[in-house]
Amino acid sequence: MRYCYFCIPKNKNLKNFFLLFCILFSVTFSAQKKKDKEPLPTPKWKIQGRFAFIFNQSSFTNWVSGGENTIAGNININYDINHKHKNLNWDTRIITGYGLSHLSEKGYRKTDDRFEFNSLLGLKSKDYWFFSFFTNFKTQYSEGYNYKTEPKTPVSNFFSPAYLSYGPGMLWKKSDNLNVNIAPATARFTFVNDEFSGKFGVEEGKNSVFSLGFNLTGYSKFSLMENIEMENIVALYSDYLENPQNIDLDYQSNIRFKVNKFIKMQMTFHTIIDDNSSGKIQFRQLFGMGLNYNFHEKVTY
Repeated sequence: MRYCYFCIPKNKNLKNFFLLFCILFSVTFSAQKKKDKEPLPTPKWKIQGRFAFIFNQSSFTNWVSGGENTIAGNININYDINHKHKNLNWDTRIITGYGLSHLSEKGYRKTDDRFEFNSLLGLKSKDYWFFSFFTNFKTQYSEGYNYKTEPKTPVSNFFSPAYLSYGPGMLWKKSDNLNVNIAPATARFTFVNDEFSGKFGVEEGKNSVFSLGFNLTGYSKFSLMENIEMENIVALYSDYLENPQNIDLDYQSNIRFKVNKFIKMQMTFHTIIDDNSSGKIQFRQLFGMGLNYNFHEKVTY
């Protein structure tokens, strides 16, 4: 009988250590294999609310180069409800925000004003595909003005405009942080009050207009590097009944830099293209540091 001197040490203590190492490695490997074969159960309900307050400020005193004192604050609240049961997937999200800035001589002006409700119901078809039905509603809280005119003129208000969209489609969902919904038969209603009748695509003397079109929405959230995440939200809409070549775009990108559990820096880029509300590209940019707090976090299996 021949021994493999390269496999088993000659020293007795080394032999014992070698055998112990082999046993521990085998147990660890078996446990790891077992762990890989037993994924964590999928939660039936995931609920999470997120509150963020973003603040920025600049002040000048006897500054030779000049400057204007400004102070601004934005409050954002997101509330997510995710439900999974067998082949059923239901995602609901509420996004709301309001912001003001104060310029020393010009007074208060809005920097953000938004309320949006999204609900997406999916019935699994195959792999990552679902038969879906979505509902979206969005409006604003207070009056908006065009400050380039003198005096300022109102251009929007609460429920003016308000948009309600819904329709069947197909959902591709890789995870809660990556999905695309395609709805080729989307009904869309635009509402305004009497003051804004004749604007936002609504005929003069009326308070609403109906359109039927193609709707595509997408969502992604991923980590750029440690403590830095990027979130993208996009919505496209084409009206079959009027100027289908004019595609409405609503795209928002958020980049968050985590300082600690409660403090984050955030950059927001928001672009809107809608020929019914404005013939120009609308763009909003925000950068600031603020307080972040998660509330009502709940997971049910």
